[in-house]
Amino acid sequence: MEQIFEILKYILPAMIVFATVYYMMKQYLASQYNLQYLQTQQANAASHVPIKLQAYERLILFLERIRLTNLLFRLQTPNMTVKDLTATLLVSVQKEYEHNQAQQLYISNSLWDIITLAKQNTLNHITHISSQYKGEDDAKEFAKALMESEQKENKTGVSVAINAIKEEAKIILNTPS
Repeated sequence: MEQIFEILKYILPAMIVFATVYYMMKQYLASQYNLQYLQTQQANAASHVPIKLQAYERLILFLERIRLTNLLFRLQTPNMTVKDLTATLLVSVQKEYEHNQAQQLYISNSLWDIITLAKQNTLNHITHISSQYKGEDDAKEFAKALMESEQKENKTGVSVAINAIKEEAKIILNTPS
């Protein structure tokens, strides 16, 4: 029995030391893991900012390209009919949208919804104004009506979407409004 107490005199303090070292090492390794994780996250975030900014730039360019005045200057040719110009405008807006769909990967869902609504608003605006003309009519009056209606609107879908992009970019860059 005395031998058991002698053995316990050595084993018990050794086990306490072992448990203490184990606990401290476990805490130290966990804190090192968390520190490494935070550093990796920070490095990833720093590399994502340029990609996100590039997506915002592309989407602003997309929205400027589907602005009615820009579409008309780019696509209208002499002797076009209302039907031809309407089809050309609608196809161009849709192609621009399809070309930029991958950018939704880098922006928030709500911002992508706003951009999609701006595109849809532009398409609806074109079809609404074109419905007031005959398909065989000269497109000059139709184009003039499109430009005038866009100028009359305080906030077009395109301008709202551009402002939304700017606001989200400010959040990413941590700049005040």
